[in-house]
Amino acid sequence: ERALWFKNLFQDRYYIEIQDHGLEEQKRTNPLLVKIAKELDIPLVCTNDCHYIDREDADAHDALLCIGTGKKKSEENRMRFPNDNFYFKSGEEMEEVFSWCPEAIENTHKIADRINLEIKKPGPLLPVFKLPEGFTDPKEYLRYLSNEGLKERYHTVTPELQKRLDFELNIILGMDFQGYFLIVRDYIHWAKMHGIPVGPGRGSGAGSIVAYAITITDVDPMKYNLLFERFLNPERVSMPDFDIDFCFERRGEVIDYVTEHYGKDRVGQIATFGTLKAKAVVKDVARVLDIPYEEANAICKLIPDDPKMNLTKAFEQEPKLTEMEEKGGIYKQLFDITRRLEGLNRHTSTHAAGVVIGQEPLINYVPLCCDSKTGAISTQYTMDQIEPCGLVKMDFLGLKTLTLIKHTVDLIHKTNPDFDINTIDEEDPKTFEMLCKGDSACIFQFESAGMQKILREAAPHNIEDLVALNALYRPGPMAYIPQYVDCKLGKKPIEYADPELEPILKTTYGVIVYQEQVMQVAQIIAGYTLGEADILRRIM
Repeated sequence: ERALWFKNLFQDRYYIEIQDHGLEEQKRTNPLLVKIAKELDIPLVCTNDCHYIDREDADAHDALLCIGTGKKKSEENRMRFPNDNFYFKSGEEMEEVFSWCPEAIENTHKIADRINLEIKKPGPLLPVFKLPEGFTDPKEYLRYLSNEGLKERYHTVTPELQKRLDFELNIILGMDFQGYFLIVRDYIHWAKMHGIPVGPGRGSGAGSIVAYAITITDVDPMKYNLLFERFLNPERVSMPDFDIDFCFERRGEVIDYVTEHYGKDRVGQIATFGTLKAKAVVKDVARVLDIPYEEANAICKLIPDDPKMNLTKAFEQEPKLTEMEEKGGIYKQLFDITRRLEGLNRHTSTHAAGVVIGQEPLINYVPLCCDSKTGAISTQYTMDQIEPCGLVKMDFLGLKTLTLIKHTVDLIHKTNPDFDINTIDEEDPKTFEMLCKGDSACIFQFESAGMQKILREAAPHNIEDLVALNALYRPGPMAYIPQYVDCKLGKKPIEYADPELEPILKTTYGVIVYQEQVMQVAQIIAGYTLGEADILRRIM
């Protein structure tokens, strides 16, 4: 009855599947399946259940099952596969196994010929922004908001400001990104209207005067000489990307607003995959093989600390690992399994900040999954795969510092109701006195012991000093901190590689600190346009 129901439903697309992994159950059921197929005139097709590529991977796959279920290989009553037949068999192997049923082999070709694996990749598509009454064109609406916002931000609009605004608008509208700016501005505006703290802006987006005018950011790009081309470059078209910080406690409310506004079927979060890296895979497999924890830890310590480290490199750099493997036994098994499992996905989780908003229901673009605990919908594709499929990532970062500031301001208002954090003095002497002592334990980006030490050495006295130290304190630029400090304190003369670079490197005492400076150096020295300079910056 069931077979007939499927045959009527799918007509010429319904087959009865037979498998043979050398299991007793299959020896009993295959003849019965063949009997039903012949009685009802339904074609047969043979398949093999594939869980790994080669037969030799069976042991590694068993170890991976143990990692996933928290078991050890030596345990008797655990989930396991009955034999090593669950690999990707060749056509010749399948013909040999199913030589008694040639039609089941032939039908695999018929099905393969009918499959169309062409996946549409339209590129990123923005959702349609609902315009307020009185406006019919999103481009004109963004132009209106930008010009009105410019007047509010600067009070007096100089020709220079108007020129910069018009330049940016021409690029944004020419690249058809007006919808992105309007959508981001909408949910930031909603958050601010509902008392949810929003960060002033970070990353390349702070270089846009349009973003500043329409209150996406609160950092004046003209004051700090920030470049728009670092954010949006018509010479290398890619989606704009604003990193927006929200109060950690209330970030969820903003996502809920976007979900209600655009539709629950059009908003979702993004999956990420934790992979088995060199040290992690050795630890996991050692536990599965019941190698003592101390011994596993000692093996892991032989693998050099490097985010890009893999087992091949580790064996090249540490001869003791090769000696251990050559002993054979459990060590040979450990390294054979870890080499096969390294780089595989270990678990799925949700991207910390990324949210996608679809022009149509998300299911039209990518496969989805549902979190069994929270019910949240996520894409099954990762961040780098969703854009070609038609979705645009928006960043909703949760920042605890914003929450801390909000609570602090609430406490201040109990004794000083007129206090306004937006009007406090950026050059307050007591603040810089505190920072020069290295008292920055809970200050965003300045918490670490290393940063506290640099604050004491560099003695910052204005916001530009703080910005420079924050930019310097990362791999690469960190090597130039002593030079920066010595030049700042007058212990060494400031040197410029070329006299023409002085105007752009003067504030950082001759040291190239910012990505904007890299672009300007390329512009001055090599004659690049800022668009070309941005491509060089990305390569660097």
